[in-house]
Amino acid sequence: MKFFKIAKDFRKDESGAVTVDWVVLTAAIVALAIGLLGTIRSNTETVADGIADNILKAPNGTSASSSGSSGSGTP
Repeated sequence: MKFFKIAKDFRKDESGAVTVDWVVLTAAIVALAIGLLGTIRSNTETVADGIADNILKAPNGTSASSSGSSGSGTP
């Protein structure tokens, strides 16, 4: 009879099920983060390449958007 009581208690105990839920939820979040990281990385490389091209095209190391004189009298 003790075996049946142990089996009944084991069947009613839900603490293990909660742990499994958290493991599955955490795995899903990690998988989503890895997928987003790949997207962010490729887009960051594209933007960085564009910035590098603009820097290389700028004359004498000045930024491409500056006109050379700000009009304020400071060099």
